[in-house]
Amino acid sequence: MSAVSAWEIATKFRLGRLASASELVRDFGGYLDRDRFLNLPISFEQGVRAGSLPGPLQDPFDRMLIAQAEMEKMFIVSNEKIFDQYGARRIW
Repeated sequence: MSAVSAWEIATKFRLGRLASASELVRDFGGYLDRDRFLNLPISFEQGVRAGSLPGPLQDPFDRMLIAQAEMEKMFIVSNEKIFDQYGARRIW
């Protein structure tokens, strides 16, 4: 699970756009441990790649997810079809 997912969920919760995430935000690490997910931190190389991606995508969270998936050779679980334009391997 990308650290950027925790960041995005916490941000949406703080802004009132994800009110149901209170418990998840409070214990994100606990949820990862219970469901046996591994933490994927954000590296500066991924930051450079995310910031360098071409195209119209404005969402910095999405850019980072694309960069991480590309560099780590992982799939993204998302319904965001724009990811396909960046060659991301997307499930959903």
